[in-house]
Amino acid sequence: MLLALAMALTWHAWVYAQLWWWQSHAPTSTAFMSARLDALQADNPKATLKHTWVPYARISTSLKRAVMVAEDSGFMQHEGFDWDGIEAAWQKNLKKGRIVAGGSTISQQLSKNLFLSGSRSPLRKGEEAIITLMLEQRLDKRRIFEIYLNVIEWGNGVFGAEAAARHYFGVSAANLSPQQAAKLAAMIPNPRYYDTHRNTRYLNRRTATISKRMNQVRPPK
Repeated sequence: MLLALAMALTWHAWVYAQLWWWQSHAPTSTAFMSARLDALQADNPKATLKHTWVPYARISTSLKRAVMVAEDSGFMQHEGFDWDGIEAAWQKNLKKGRIVAGGSTISQQLSKNLFLSGSRSPLRKGEEAIITLMLEQRLDKRRIFEIYLNVIEWGNGVFGAEAAARHYFGVSAANLSPQQAAKLAAMIPNPRYYDTHRNTRYLNRRTATISKRMNQVRPPK
């Protein structure tokens, strides 16, 4: 028991040290990126990820707005958890009898992507909550959002806004149009599927909805 406690404390101290380092240094990889690379290389040993870090100022405001609308419109107000969103997701899952909604905030998603596996176990959710608290305490909203936009998956082996902008539209993240930004944001829940199904009816509807709401949010400056 004492050994398990010591290991847990050591793990969380390492996580906190990583977050402290990432206040001023860009992550070169994440737990999720490593897992995806392993999966890709199981089929093709020469596979690589498409990923280029860009500073926050070189990501279009349209993409920042679109992602907030799509993933976490209350990002600037909450402290890591959207309790109303969690309750709504819980009710939806109960009604469907399976997990169809998560209610995770940008901070929770980033915590999971940086450090954790893709499992949905109670233990992993508990770890996600602890890391989210540390993330919100250690980093400001702008830095959290900057890292998030640079490391999330946007296609099969495609990670971050710059790689996504070039992969789908042949432009830099700074030069995304509002329509392009809305479409990228609409892809986030299922990026590998939308990488090969780029014009489904649902994706186009979701893109239009995000486009209409983009001016309702104010991302970190």
